[in-house]
Amino acid sequence: MSETVLDAPTVNGYFKGYAQREAYDEMFDRDMRPRPHYEVLYQRLQGLPPEEFRRRKAMTDLSMLQEGVGFTVYRQEEGIERVWPMDPVPRIIPASEWKIIESGLVQRLTTLNLFLKDLYHDQFILRDRIIDPRLIYEGGYFRREFMGAKVPRDIYVHICGTDLIRDENGQYLVLEDNCRTPSGVSYMLTNRQVLKRVFPLIFEQYGVRATDDYPAALLDVLKYIAPRGNPDPTVVLLTPGIYNSAYFEHSYLAMRMGINLVEGRDLVVDQNCVWMRTTRGLRRVDVIYRRIDDDFLDPLTFRSDSMLGVPGLVNVYRAGQVALANSIGTGIADDKGIYPFVPDMIRYYLKQEPILASVETFRPVVKSQLSHILANLDKLVVKTVNESGGYGMLIGPASTAAQQAEFADKVRAHPRDFIAQPTVPLSQHPTYVDGQLEGRHVDLRPFILCGEKITVVPGALTRVALPRGSLVVNSSQGGGSKDTWVLADDGEKVS
Repeated sequence: MSETVLDAPTVNGYFKGYAQREAYDEMFDRDMRPRPHYEVLYQRLQGLPPEEFRRRKAMTDLSMLQEGVGFTVYRQEEGIERVWPMDPVPRIIPASEWKIIESGLVQRLTTLNLFLKDLYHDQFILRDRIIDPRLIYEGGYFRREFMGAKVPRDIYVHICGTDLIRDENGQYLVLEDNCRTPSGVSYMLTNRQVLKRVFPLIFEQYGVRATDDYPAALLDVLKYIAPRGNPDPTVVLLTPGIYNSAYFEHSYLAMRMGINLVEGRDLVVDQNCVWMRTTRGLRRVDVIYRRIDDDFLDPLTFRSDSMLGVPGLVNVYRAGQVALANSIGTGIADDKGIYPFVPDMIRYYLKQEPILASVETFRPVVKSQLSHILANLDKLVVKTVNESGGYGMLIGPASTAAQQAEFADKVRAHPRDFIAQPTVPLSQHPTYVDGQLEGRHVDLRPFILCGEKITVVPGALTRVALPRGSLVVNSSQGGGSKDTWVLADDGEKVS
């Protein structure tokens, strides 16, 4: 991989040896000049003494520790709880770029909700052979139990986190959609709170759009889907419990929304309604923001061994006596085997061309594509369609011959369970590492809410692959994060 190193006379010590690789660089153009929207930040970093930068990085880490911002890692060789790693150098997105992202995400979520409604009712998209029905029926997250079931307001996905990357030319591409129980928004909000304290002067020089109203906007969405049009519904957040990797987020959002955080044992079904146990007796629940996957939601309908869900919840939901966000059965929309068809869905339902492009994807169920995958395992990224968190994946260029042979056997045996994509060199961003600023690969997870209208939060979780050269940004695989600044306009400064 070719790279260009910045000339020392043009930068201060932080950028000494900073390398431009094939990947698109968020801060610098190909002539190694700061992009216009980064100019103020760049100059500020130039004038920051090394000891001051170290102090501010220490402030960042201490703030995360004191506020208990963490996540759980399930691998035995690591401690069960880790403090969330945050890099203090923010990512900046100008207004013109964000406008395209926003339009593309609204288009995409509109389509996915239309797709799910069609799929669980008339299935026109299958009858017209836009998608092979076998891909749906063999998908791990298609719920036959919900065929014909009506959901509140015909909205299936209320909260979506869509992962975007940039190719070497700077074009935004959709990597995947998260339509079941997307996580990470609490880290986006906390990153902003911490960076405001660490670099307050920079905020004054930029017109950064606010993200603080996300919890209120989320609560509005949850109230909007309440059954019977209840103007003052009881809303709860259902968590698997303290050992879940995203428990910090569950408790954070419940607190910010002013709603109860409950576990399955706190809820009971009686008279075809859901009730919450309280110190004053049972209280009826109208809306459940569930952070439990379908399989564990109701042991009477799905996994009988689940201790996390609420027995009888599915019947109450089908009867329209309680609302769930997100709805049951949404996982088929973020099945990686269905992902390649989203552009066709946009054309089918909206009669529009996709605003955001997708990553080229090869499907092993197609024999010619299977042959291509097996012949190029050293160049491709192979993913298991229903895995997340960076698991169940082969990154070809970083893999061994033994790993490639193992995946080849798996793909041949179960072609529906895999997809393959070219190794896209994720864009890189200056990241503080050992007293220097070095390029590290990043992606972007914006969050979209669908209630009375579709709203894209003007910010995002920028995830960072902290190990040098790594393309895996997931926190469970050693990734970190950055605050993401969406500018109110394309100027570098606030006048």
